[in-house]
Formats: sequence, C-alpha cells, structure tokens
Amino acid sequence: MSDQTATATAEPLEETTAARREQTAQKTKRQPPYHVILWNDNDHSYEYVIKLLMELFGHPPEKGFLMAQEVDTQGRVIVLTTTREHAELKRDQIHAYGKDALIAGCKGSMSATIEPVEQ
Repeated sequence: MSDQTATATAEPLEETTAARREQTAQKTKRQPPYHVILWNDNDHSYEYVIKLLMELFGHPPEKGFLMAQEVDTQGRVIVLTTTREHAELKRDQIHAYGKDALIAGCKGSMSATIEPVEQ
C-alpha cells in the first residue's frame, strides 16, 4: 500500500470517529443531583451521628463532628450530594441504621430525606 493510500484511508476514519464522539456527547445527559439531608432530633448523641457518618458515608471523624454540630444547631445537614438512586439508597441506610445505644429513650434511627439540588 502506498503512502497516499494510507493517508486517504486514515482521514475519513478520523472524521467518522470524531463525528461519533460528538453524537455520543450529545446523547449523554447527566442525572440531576440530589441532596441527602439528615434531620435533627433529641434522641441521638453526637457519637452516634459521627459513627453513622463514618460508616455510611466514609466521612472522617472531624467532618462527622462538624456535621453533627450543624444538624444540632441548624436542624438539618446535607451529608451527601449524588444521583437520585444513590441518594435514595443512602437515605434508606440511615433509616435502617438503628437506635442510639447511648440514649436510653432512643426508639430508632435518625430521619433523613432527599431533595433535588436547585439549579
């Protein structure tokens, strides 16, 4: 095969590949993000909240403490922003986490909701 034939063959291939990438980029749409919100109550200790955030979200203890403070003082804290499906999973994991063993009157898990991020 001559150099001219190889060059002539490569150019349409590159154009086709570029066109396919552009079509794929146009078809790919990002899912809208959702916040996972943890709500305050008087039935859970800081230790419980910090442990929950470490185990379910991988937050370090320092960040867990700051989030525990925020939920305590502000009434709520955003613990994660992610896709709707993942947010629903994390909300359900919070609800299934169980009661706080350090609080005698604790009846169950903390409350969490999800909401779409305003854009």
